[in-house]
Amino acid sequence: MSNESWIDICKAGDIDAGVGVCALHQGQQVAIFRSSCGEQLFAIGNYDPFGKANVLSRGLIGSIKGEPVVASPLYKQHFSLRDGVCLEDTAVVLPTYPVREIEGRVQLQSL
Repeated sequence: MSNESWIDICKAGDIDAGVGVCALHQGQQVAIFRSSCGEQLFAIGNYDPFGKANVLSRGLIGSIKGEPVVASPLYKQHFSLRDGVCLEDTAVVLPTYPVREIEGRVQLQSL
């Protein structure tokens, strides 16, 4: 059995396909996204290091060459939803968080 600890964030129905939400997770703002097809959840830091604001949960999600991304609503940089890497500047990497949906709830792994 695993010693992983998960923290309940919201109802699964609170996150629509193709849309992001912001959650406060252990003192950090986290942007949680459900893929456009609705089958996968992603969680990355909500802070846009270029725009210097917590806004990524309001970004548009899509894909570039098969990579799921969110485009910042400020200066439009694209961040991978898988690993947080900025496609325009790979030296910039956002934190990512393990996320799951279980029994109709969205959970993030404790830090």
